[in-house]
Amino acid sequence: MPEIEPRDMSLKSLEGIHLWHAPMSSCSQRVRIVLAETGKPFVSHVIDLERNEHATMEYQAIHPKGLVPALVEDGHLFIESVHIIQQVAGNDSALAKAASPELLQKADEAQLDLKLLSFEFLFRSRPPTRPEDAEAFQHTHQNDWLKQFRIDFAKGFDPERIDAAVRRTDEAFRHLDDLLSDGRKYLGGNEFSLSDVAWMPNFHRFNLMGWPFGRTPNLKAWFGRVSARPSYQEALLNWQPEVVPGAFAEYTQKRRAEGTDVRAFGGLSG
Repeated sequence: MPEIEPRDMSLKSLEGIHLWHAPMSSCSQRVRIVLAETGKPFVSHVIDLERNEHATMEYQAIHPKGLVPALVEDGHLFIESVHIIQQVAGNDSALAKAASPELLQKADEAQLDLKLLSFEFLFRSRPPTRPEDAEAFQHTHQNDWLKQFRIDFAKGFDPERIDAAVRRTDEAFRHLDDLLSDGRKYLGGNEFSLSDVAWMPNFHRFNLMGWPFGRTPNLKAWFGRVSARPSYQEALLNWQPEVVPGAFAEYTQKRRAEGTDVRAFGGLSG
């Protein structure tokens, strides 16, 4: 769904680039990285996910699934992050030409597992949602999948579901490591591209939860290269709350001491 017709018709009159995003959303991070890489200015509209601003009718008139990000460029609305980064980069750009459609698709497919594992191994450290707020979310949000996901999270994800997500993620990271084993600098070859942009937030996110990247040394070296780019600091780290690394590291250590951290699933400890 590269472009959709907005329900909020006022979006059609917007000029330039407008981005609705959240600081810790991995899909938002992708888009901000491309905007930084291309040097394109944008009007920022921050959506506070913890306050359920994505469940308001106003925002769902922009993004019908009530997710972030959403981008409007000169009146044209885009809501899928892979399509957004392609739109921002432009088909004729070096970022787009060096990209692998397969890697972009795999990055897109990896998002559901990233979301589940982020909630389990990072966001569960936050205080539980108040019952009245949970009820309000179920009432106002129109995305049935997301509403069920919130219910499942509150109840506790089945261990089998967590295990399967870890195994798929491990398989994806091993695939990337194999690609890099031929000596290429970046995922698509020797040129930095949208393929790298699509996967950078994933490595960053799993690094926060203590993923054993020693299993994939080529991928770990790749992240050392891409994280040295100014766009990583500008578009990802500068938006990340200062308390995040310390708070998540403390929670990860607690889970590890209990034997319930990410390494306890999917055969990662083997």
